[in-house]
Amino acid sequence: MAAKKKTTKHVPAAAAKTKKGSAAPRAPKEAPGDEMDTAAANAPYEKGKWAWVFKREPGEMRYWLAKSEPDAFSFDDLLRRHGRTTCWDGVRNFAARNFLRDGMRMGDRVFFYHSSIDPQVIVGECEVAREGYVDHTAFDIKHRHYDPDSKQGDPQWYMVDLRAVAQFTKPVTLAQMKLKATLKEMALIRIGRLSVTPVTEKEYKVIRGMAGER
Repeated sequence: MAAKKKTTKHVPAAAAKTKKGSAAPRAPKEAPGDEMDTAAANAPYEKGKWAWVFKREPGEMRYWLAKSEPDAFSFDDLLRRHGRTTCWDGVRNFAARNFLRDGMRMGDRVFFYHSSIDPQVIVGECEVAREGYVDHTAFDIKHRHYDPDSKQGDPQWYMVDLRAVAQFTKPVTLAQMKLKATLKEMALIRIGRLSVTPVTEKEYKVIRGMAGER
């Protein structure tokens, strides 16, 4: 959720507890002034560097990266969830929200990235199991992701469901990615703090190769 998430936890930005007592995903803290976050809640997508993310041909797949702090919600935690699936809640950044709500589609592949640790690392791969829907944690005044500006009749925040696909036997560290010339323009490297970022098909294939996945 979104980084103390998946900048959230499921809480993807804080270590929330499930009914069984297990911590839910937490995403990294995001700065509204991040250069990727070029507009507010209703930013137009037809222009700008990231417009391609929101446009696709029928059947075309997109690729993404989502961060979670492993002490809040790790990939192993995801594997233990029913159906190896979790909601990716707690994202409170408009750019990341837009990727979740308007960019991700069923079957899209998502790298699972452990943030706020040393080394920071991609540890596995997920797929989108449910497209964007309202993040109800924003309405709960007792929840750490409560947002008084998000109303049930006019919600601001959305989440998706992610299902684990594969745990990498050779996790790929941020340091390794920074050494790859083919990854120098990757959003993760250029705009490090955002908890959900797009990945190009070329970047996706390079990283899978680094992880020994074919």
